[in-house]
Amino acid sequence: FFAFAKADYPSHIAMAIITLTTDFGEKDHFAGAVKGAIYSELSDIRIVDITHSISPFHITEAAYIIQNAYKNFPKGSIHIIGVDSELTPETNHIAVKLEDHYFICANNGIISMLTSEIKPEKIVEINIHDNIESNFPVLDVFVKVACHIARGGTLEVIGKPISKIKQLTGIKPVVNPENSQIIGNVIYIDNYGNVISNINKVLFEKIGKGRRFTIQARSIKFSKVYNRYSDFINFDNPKNKRVEDGKKLALWNSSNYLELSIYKSNPKTVGSASSLFGLNYRDTVSINFE
Repeated sequence: FFAFAKADYPSHIAMAIITLTTDFGEKDHFAGAVKGAIYSELSDIRIVDITHSISPFHITEAAYIIQNAYKNFPKGSIHIIGVDSELTPETNHIAVKLEDHYFICANNGIISMLTSEIKPEKIVEINIHDNIESNFPVLDVFVKVACHIARGGTLEVIGKPISKIKQLTGIKPVVNPENSQIIGNVIYIDNYGNVISNINKVLFEKIGKGRRFTIQARSIKFSKVYNRYSDFINFDNPKNKRVEDGKKLALWNSSNYLELSIYKSNPKTVGSASSLFGLNYRDTVSINFE
């Protein structure tokens, strides 16, 4: 019933990768059903789970995860983002081509973290919904679009071009007029309880220009940022005399965002940076330069 039926595509097209990023969790059938629907369309496709553990409806968390994951996949990969994806009068569905990757999601601001730094090559508003009866858009709409792209289909077949998408608020830090302060927010808390802010190393170096600084989040302060966890360890001390475990540190994480951590903490036993510092999503993290 779609113009992009299986027979319309040549058989020589290279096998694509479809990734899944959702808030479905592991208990329910949703993630498995989506994979089954993809395999029913394309039996030789490769499916990669980025994560199904996004906090329910947490679009900022999903945006952070997909921003830091997609670049590790080959160009041409197709990324389904199933978070807060219901079609409503205020939220349509979109497909975006960016850096030769394809993203299929709700137009709820989730993709704006990527487009704030990189201009999309193409954006379309998906308009195939009249042919589908379902209240599970990731399973039906997003899967159909992803498989269409995987077969070599163009975005124009499944949607009309648009130029603007919804913006996610609170993902950009603010710099004061005197360039003496950066005010950011917590945008993600990882599996270890580490707190990630929206302040990245590029902005820090641009504004700081080598000046001394103080990082503050609630009552916690830092005056140094490490480039990796191992930089925090004094390897000149014998192992049995090191006391780094449980100490607080700030570092640039693998995505070059400012992270506040407790070294080798365990959230299930002694606590983590989030619990011990009392920091949660959207809490303020500021850097003051001298």
